Amino acid sequence: MYHRFPQLSGREECDPSSANRRTERRKFIRQIAAAATASVFASPLTKLLAAEDAAAKAAPRLRKTLKIGMVGVPGTLTDKFMAARKAGFEGVELDAPGFDINEAKAATQISGLLVDGTVNADHWSVRHSDPDPAVRAAALKSCIAGLRATKEVGGDTMLLVPGHGKDGSQAEVFERTVANIKQALPVAEEVGVKIAIENVWNHFLYDHEGGPDQTADELVRFVDAFDSPWVGVQFDIGNHWKFGDPAEWIRKLGPRIIKLDIKGFSR
Repeated sequence: MYHRFPQLSGREECDPSSANRRTERRKFIRQIAAAATASVFASPLTKLLAAEDAAAKAAPRLRKTLKIGMVGVPGTLTDKFMAARKAGFEGVELDAPGFDINEAKAATQISGLLVDGTVNADHWSVRHSDPDPAVRAAALKSCIAGLRATKEVGGDTMLLVPGHGKDGSQAEVFERTVANIKQALPVAEEVGVKIAIENVWNHFLYDHEGGPDQTADELVRFVDAFDSPWVGVQFDIGNHWKFGDPAEWIRKLGPRIIKLDIKGFSR
């Protein structure tokens, strides 16, 4: 996820309330098991606790992955996947649409890595915020094709830069991007792939000339405008270090965050 430094992607949804519920449930079971004196009663509880702990270990909350463009190894897609595995990564994000689905499936099977998700291949050049309706139609087509390709290789998100602030006023860009991307939501639901909006230096939803004390309010408002579980945020911690406190942005975005991009950044 990444062009400057290796980053991590959280594959599981970042839902603090869900994690807290699981923790409280295990704590409650442990308390009952400790208080029980009859082995006939304690044994099932012990087994249940062990099963929950095993399930938690089998599905890690964070999984370390990287974008395919970061793998600077020549060769086939399988060669790149194998190099990523040897480097300690657990998955890869492909650019979609545009990759060969059969080749990608073979790479996952041979390497043992998963395709964690994808990055829309066209979002910088063919934008949902473009004032030209024909360009927005092309952006929608790319978005839908990317969602379908992601599903084919087992990914559960497609990262999307929604538009660019220089395509009009902030209000115009906001309205165009929301209206255009909304048309892809039925497909996102159909294939089970979430659209993950990334916070980037695109002059949108923040003040590019502003200071380091900006908040995530506009990004929250943007995501909430879709009113859909199929749109969230792939939050890049490094990208907005210049404009605001990443910790505060994460707290504000909360469960809207689906995955994370983690990298270094120097002001």
